[in-house]
Amino acid sequence: MKRKIILIAGFIVVILLAIFFWWRYYFVFGEGVKAGTLNFVVRKGYIFKTWEGRLIQEGFKTPLPGAMQSNEFEFSITNDSIAAVLERSGGRFVELRYREYLHPLPWRGMSNYVVIEILEVQDVPARPGNIPYGE
Repeated sequence: MKRKIILIAGFIVVILLAIFFWWRYYFVFGEGVKAGTLNFVVRKGYIFKTWEGRLIQEGFKTPLPGAMQSNEFEFSITNDSIAAVLERSGGRFVELRYREYLHPLPWRGMSNYVVIEILEVQDVPARPGNIPYGE
């Protein structure tokens, strides 16, 4: 009888740990779209090589009045074909669909945000006063 109670308690603990692990690492907390100028895409890591990128969004995010801070969106990419397209799109305006997880996994990337789709890639329009390189 005592052995049966220990087995049932152990089974319940294993189920609860599995639910906790799923909720912490695989539950999609949010999904959305971000747009901005692609700063970089790089593949890095010591054991798990993952694709990481940064998007610079227009405008400034200021936590304090009078302060200026760049608005950056750092993300991971799990799909190699998406990473290949973004790798060739540095400096361009891109629109990306992403999923937000509660915590990152080493084999999924270093960020809680994982890009799942590229919606648009276009050249950044020239602005008045900007002088193209080499002119």
